[in-house]
Amino acid sequence: MFCVPSTEIGAIMNITKGGLVLFSANSNSSCMELSKRIAERLGVEMGKVQVYQEPNRETRVQIQESVRGKDVFIIQTVSKDVNTTIMELLIMVYACKTSCAKSIIGVIPYFPYSKQCKMRKRGSIVSKLLASMMCKAGLTHLITMDLHQKEIQGFFNIPVDNLRASPFLLQYIQEEIPDYRNAVIVAKSPASAKRAQSFAERLRLGIAVIHGEAQDAESDMVDGRHSPPTAKYVAAIHPSLEIPMLIPKEKPPITVVGDVGGRIAIIVDDIIDDVDTFLAAAETLKERGAYKIFVMATHGLLSSDAPRLIEESAIDEVVVTNTIPHEIQKLQCPKIKTVDISMILSEAIRRIHNGESMSYLFRNIGNEL
Repeated sequence: MFCVPSTEIGAIMNITKGGLVLFSANSNSSCMELSKRIAERLGVEMGKVQVYQEPNRETRVQIQESVRGKDVFIIQTVSKDVNTTIMELLIMVYACKTSCAKSIIGVIPYFPYSKQCKMRKRGSIVSKLLASMMCKAGLTHLITMDLHQKEIQGFFNIPVDNLRASPFLLQYIQEEIPDYRNAVIVAKSPASAKRAQSFAERLRLGIAVIHGEAQDAESDMVDGRHSPPTAKYVAAIHPSLEIPMLIPKEKPPITVVGDVGGRIAIIVDDIIDDVDTFLAAAETLKERGAYKIFVMATHGLLSSDAPRLIEESAIDEVVVTNTIPHEIQKLQCPKIKTVDISMILSEAIRRIHNGESMSYLFRNIGNEL
């Protein structure tokens, strides 16, 4: 596993004041690896707690040590059973609140339901609902990483620290891709262009954008503006008024804006889950002459048949961080590589507990990432 060394952080990591308790809210043992790494870096023991499922599938949490007057940090990594993961977190937060903890800080590297942060037809903004539930349960602070949309921070009425994984991915590119100077950063859709531009500027590389792929799920075609039935004219308040029909969008043929011929193509995004769009982008880049294709993402959900599809695809390597456990997927697909981000999470915990500034963790890291 790739890890970014840091003399400045490493020298002070074990210096924490008393009154810190670190819990893992996962009942799934495979999700506790990140918690153990963070505890090891902080030089503290994991708090004693039991989290398990009753025979009727109810979640039960039993805290087995005093948290009165202490800063409690609850680390929750998202498992395949995302709804159980959420209930484990909420119940543990509420248990700490009723046990008179001084503060309850959630460390949730991947914020679940973050893709559902916009109104879609007659749906709901689920990430807003989840934020309200966490605050109501008793959470006083949130540490997360690379939210799908940074505006999600506004759904909370508590402080939110949205950390960046980009320095770790950038260093991986510099150290693990020997000929990265001959690379081009690729956005697989215009919506990803801002992130790709930031990577390209930091690495002093060119940028390419793929345009014209299959309809993207994030587009305004699926939001509330298209919920009324299609009609040429819709009756307004006054019968003499007519509202003209909105002209439908039509995707142009697939086009790559930028030169990728004879270059290494590095596709960057925040989440890789359903890999179909990445596979289509890789095929397009191969056709345009790219001789190696890398995919860089913060959160590797890699659901369903993603490992098999990646293994059989034109993609040479997929690099993700350990915000989500994916050891099983790595066994199925050797192309998947992991970057360890426990260092920045543990330093964030240390700084919050000691009342220190968080600016060091954001220094020289653009808000657009």
